[in-house]
Order: sequence, then structure tokens, then C-alpha cells
Amino acid sequence: MELICSETTGSLIDLFFSVYRKLGYGFLEEVYSNAMMISGKEAGLEIKQAQPVRVYFEGEEVGYYKPDLIVNESVIVELKACRMLVPKHEAQLLNYLKATQYEVGILFNFGPKPQYKRMVFDNKRK
Repeated sequence: MELICSETTGSLIDLFFSVYRKLGYGFLEEVYSNAMMISGKEAGLEIKQAQPVRVYFEGEEVGYYKPDLIVNESVIVELKACRMLVPKHEAQLLNYLKATQYEVGILFNFGPKPQYKRMVFDNKRK
């Protein structure tokens, strides 16, 4: 069974490790976001930074939020630069997936040890 958006998320994971190798640990999330934008565009990905995404509740728009990155109009990317990922970070990304039209998200942590978590929430369940 093929994963949804596997080509995009695979490219993003490669990109994440490339940026991590070059910058390492210790910068603010914005620095990593900018580096991901530059590297992603060079790799041929369509990346948007901090673009408003509508949030829905029971079919009604209730507001919006600005994800760190949206890639190929199909994957939400949430960036962290902390000691380690915790359940709160995963819950944040899962809530973004539940409340928007996006089904795939990936959480990257540019902490002392690089970490990532890929998440899916099918639109049929929303």
C-alpha cells in the first residue's frame, strides 16, 4: 500500500536532514523555515511559508492559522527547535490536520538530535 503524498514527504525528510547537517542545532525556527524554503525551491518543491489556512468546525469556518510551511499544496510542515518532540507537538499537528483540508503533515525538530514525525488524518474522517 502506497502512502499518501509519499514522494513529497520523502523529499521533505531528505531536505530536513540536509538542512540539519548544514545548520545544526541552536537557531530559531524561523531560520530553519527560511533554509527549508531555499533548499526546497532548489529541489523543485512548491513551498509556501506562513500562508493562512482556513480552520473549520462542523462545516463552518471558525478562523485560520499560519502553518510554518505548506509543500506542493498537499503537506503541512510544522517546525520545532526544541530539546525533543513531546505529545503536545504531535497534538498540535494532528489538530491542524483535523481542522483543515490537508490530510498529511510532518513535524520536524531541529533539536540536539534531529527528529521527525509524519502524520495522516484522512478527510473522510473529518
